[in-house]
Amino acid sequence: MLSKKILNKNSIRNKFILQLVVASVALIVIFSTILFNYIKISIYEDVADDLQKTAELFSNSIRYNKSGIDIFKPNENIPNTKILVVVRPDLPLKISYEQFSLYNKHYIRLYYPLDIKKFTFAAVTKDVSSTDVLLQKILKNIFIINLITMVFIIFYALFLSQILLNPIRSLTLRLSRLNENFLTHIDIDDLPSEFIPLGVTINKLIDRIKTFVKYQKELFIGIAHELKTPLAVMKTKNEVTLIKKREIDKYIQTLKLNNKTIDEMNKMISNILEIGRQEGAQFEKPVELDLVAFIGEHANNFKLLAHHENKDIIINLKPESYLIKTQSTLLLHILQNFVQNAIKFTPEGKRVEIRTYNDEKGFYIEIIDEGPGIDESKDLFAPFKRFGDKGGTGLGLFLAKGAADAIGATIGLKNRSDKKGSIATIFLPVVNCCEIA
Repeated sequence: MLSKKILNKNSIRNKFILQLVVASVALIVIFSTILFNYIKISIYEDVADDLQKTAELFSNSIRYNKSGIDIFKPNENIPNTKILVVVRPDLPLKISYEQFSLYNKHYIRLYYPLDIKKFTFAAVTKDVSSTDVLLQKILKNIFIINLITMVFIIFYALFLSQILLNPIRSLTLRLSRLNENFLTHIDIDDLPSEFIPLGVTINKLIDRIKTFVKYQKELFIGIAHELKTPLAVMKTKNEVTLIKKREIDKYIQTLKLNNKTIDEMNKMISNILEIGRQEGAQFEKPVELDLVAFIGEHANNFKLLAHHENKDIIINLKPESYLIKTQSTLLLHILQNFVQNAIKFTPEGKRVEIRTYNDEKGFYIEIIDEGPGIDESKDLFAPFKRFGDKGGTGLGLFLAKGAADAIGATIGLKNRSDKKGSIATIFLPVVNCCEIA
């Protein structure tokens, strides 16, 4: 198991260790190569300086006569060094060097010009075999040191990767413990600064999950209650009607009441199915659309609906164009819900206004009605909460809130300042916007 974990190619830690070791080894090899060549060049430069000094001493210790060079005793003898006077017309008339090997030994020879006219040179030859042995020992020691250094680098990479991955391990462990009964925020104060944005994002996601779980629980409890109550009422009515024989009108009246109850239940079931469709729409791919044109197009359809109920819709859209990238199905669902509620609660002969505007924060859609207003102290977006005397299933605003959360919008309801109706607001932050025209 351990070997499989170490060899796991998808491990961030293993990739980090591999990259750190490879980079460190490459640097060590480059540095060692440069160091060895620098040492080698320095040593051979010292040898060349010694040969040149020996040649100069030799040149100063000879004298010239009519027949040629008369060699005196040199001022200094150098071990492993031989000096000869040679005639080499093929050599350049300056100091030059050559290297050669003889009988498994390595030599360096310096040609020092003595008589330019006669092409006479002092050939100073030195055995540098011991120098080569020294360089081999240095190379061997550098290699051993590098091996030891690489071992330390591997252990350091393991240690460093453990330290760097501790915050990720901590986050992973905390997230693995989360469930619907244990949804707590991550303490971002203990996180490194690089992980704080991630911690903030996770905490926001936890808040959304908590809200979703809360609404789902309320929804299921509400569904059970809302369906159980009318069924119980229908059963009671049937049982009371069947206790004794009654007139035909009484049976017809009971059946009509039961049919009315069934219609209300069907509306509720349709809204529940709408929840499923909305959750599917959350996976719809966001598209770029002109938000002003989108609202204007659907507002014309709302006008027909309002006109049918002897009401009017005023459209006031600004700016002329506003591009946004979002899920149009969910956005339309929110807009329809607010406009239909505004039309429903606005008295006949009154009007509903759809107004849009923007600022540096984002885009605003307001639906202003002339109805009775709302109770701002209540949670208007909870499921099965009915307000007013217009009936309904109490799921419309709940669905609108879910759609708004899915597209990153913020919705709200408040009373007008003149107390003559309410204002529904849809806010789309600028992060979703593409271009303002």
